[in-house]
Amino acid sequence: MTNDYIVKALAFGGQIRAYSALTTESVQEAQTRHYTWPTASAALGRTMTATVMMGAMLKDDQKLTVTVDGKGPIGKIIADADAKGNIRGYVTNPQTHFPLNDAGKLDVSRAVGSEGALTVVKDIGMKDFFSGSSELVSGELGDDFTYYFAKSEQVPSSVGLGVLVNPDNSIKAAGGFIIQVMPAADDETVDKLEAAINQMTPVSKLIDQGLTPEEILFEILGEENVQLLENLPTQFDCNCGHEKFLTAIKGLGEAEIQDMIDKDHGAEVECHFCRNKYNFSEDELHGLIEKSN
Repeated sequence: MTNDYIVKALAFGGQIRAYSALTTESVQEAQTRHYTWPTASAALGRTMTATVMMGAMLKDDQKLTVTVDGKGPIGKIIADADAKGNIRGYVTNPQTHFPLNDAGKLDVSRAVGSEGALTVVKDIGMKDFFSGSSELVSGELGDDFTYYFAKSEQVPSSVGLGVLVNPDNSIKAAGGFIIQVMPAADDETVDKLEAAINQMTPVSKLIDQGLTPEEILFEILGEENVQLLENLPTQFDCNCGHEKFLTAIKGLGEAEIQDMIDKDHGAEVECHFCRNKYNFSEDELHGLIEKSN
């Protein structure tokens, strides 16, 4: 049973929509599976935290994939989430780490880079996928998700993301928030929100102080203004499996499968997201060729 969860809320009489998440265990699971070093852990953890909150905005069996490609040393960061609180993610170069930046924090922007884009692909159960993209503005990721919502989804938002890493590389704490202005919001509410966000304690400090997702929203928006709606447990979960990879191998075509049989007498596949390995025997591969014929 996970301790991680997302809280969904409204504020100022429904003029503001808010999400806040505790993701420490989910990010720890990713850190363990990929053996990420601290700067990479922070970049991956921030991306996973934003992605799982975006997943909470979806319905039923809908899901989404976020790709951050800033052309930096870490390579691509990819995270998947669904509407049920499941999250998984990986980075191309997990052993990426730099000295702390001038502010004494993990230098995420140096690892991520800021030359590329943040892309979101939503599978909303229709034939077509929704795809949105925006250029990176800082590589710090909170700013980049904020800009994505404004540019690609036309929703004025504020995104705060924090990951704290212990000296032994384990995850001390991870979490964040997404606060969005609804179309009917009046100027007074928007002004209040902007002032609150400008004056707030950095989200990583709030997480470090042990504030719950609810308390983070109370801290920013004022407890009297927040209407809590529901909690959604969230966890690292990979939906890969033997059958899924067998289907993927089938898609490679007969010549490629025959090549695996001739050279390797079978196949071993590793999942990018969870690093579980799956082995396929010669007989299974022969079976795929027979089926396709």
